[in-house]
Amino acid sequence: MKFLPQLLSLALLTSGLAMVSCTPKKENDSAGQKPGIEKSVFGQLPDGQTADLFTLRNAAGMTAQITNYGGIIVSLKTPDKDGKFDDVTLGLDSLSTYVKSNPFFGALVGRYGNRIAKGKFTLDGKPYNLLVNNMGNHLHGGKKGFDKVLWTATPVDGDEPALKLAYTSKDGEEGYPGNLSVEVTYTLQKDNALKIDYKATTDKPTVVNLTNHTYFNLTGGVKRDILEHVVTLNADKFLPVDETLIPTGELKPVAGTPFDFTKPTVVGARINDSTDTQIKFGKGYDHAWVINGPADALKLAATVYEPTSGRVMEVRTTEPAVQFYTGNMLSDKLVGREGFAYKKRYALCLETEHFPDSPNHPAFPTTELKPGQTYKTTTIYQFSTRK
Repeated sequence: MKFLPQLLSLALLTSGLAMVSCTPKKENDSAGQKPGIEKSVFGQLPDGQTADLFTLRNAAGMTAQITNYGGIIVSLKTPDKDGKFDDVTLGLDSLSTYVKSNPFFGALVGRYGNRIAKGKFTLDGKPYNLLVNNMGNHLHGGKKGFDKVLWTATPVDGDEPALKLAYTSKDGEEGYPGNLSVEVTYTLQKDNALKIDYKATTDKPTVVNLTNHTYFNLTGGVKRDILEHVVTLNADKFLPVDETLIPTGELKPVAGTPFDFTKPTVVGARINDSTDTQIKFGKGYDHAWVINGPADALKLAATVYEPTSGRVMEVRTTEPAVQFYTGNMLSDKLVGREGFAYKKRYALCLETEHFPDSPNHPAFPTTELKPGQTYKTTTIYQFSTRK
């Protein structure tokens, strides 16, 4: 089986903690700087451990800021059609805010991304019970998933700087079997792509489904909602869900439904279709699409275009599915960078992954990992512009 910039100065806050400010820089201030990676202190966790912030920068001026707390992408700055750099992600102002109330902004998600029905599955004849934390189901690894742990970080300098993150999830952690050794590598490539490589091994049969949960808004600086973003999904089928967002087991053709993004489609065109049961269940889009193409091969999953900025994001992955989520549960009660309220549908997520609830659907591509096997997947977020 195969599963297969810039420098930001950090202000020293009271209490002796160094926190990052994600304030957008002025136009073109990132271009022409030397590529590389810089480490700074992000802050202190409640248990006294220190979390770091790593700023990756390429020669084209793109920057990615990543913390080893939760493997969170704190900031991702790309140019628009006029060469102005701005952040295309949603994020929070400080480590303490991420710890207190982060709805998975930019985070690494595991041991199992997405949902497992009723928090139950059986593996090799043995039943397992996981924490139920979302409409009676297990979501994104439980109470303390991979998004809430401190990873061991190894920076790799160079023209394509990288950050290697390692974490060992112990046998029984959040109810999952097996000691799972995980390595995730973020690489900022020369061509303005952020590549994420996932790797894991286990000493006992287990299930694993890793992903990244970045919230994107290509307007830059979150100037408005994402309803005018134009999305194309390389998928002829999607997974219908029940009222708790668990797949029914059907792989339904998208043709003739509000889920047909096989051609470029404005996100807001059908997102409020009151006649579609699936739209009602998801309160918009919160479903997995089955990506066209061979298993384990790197293939185009999605393209997003924002007309005002001219930004384009292409998503390629070796995974069989992509969860397209349109920020339906965001609320203006959630205050992000510099006091900005992140309202409903102010971002979209494209989470590359295996199918939700796969352990309970034998017909789905397996998420089982056994000793001697290696889980490997790759996802690339490629940025460019269009006039």
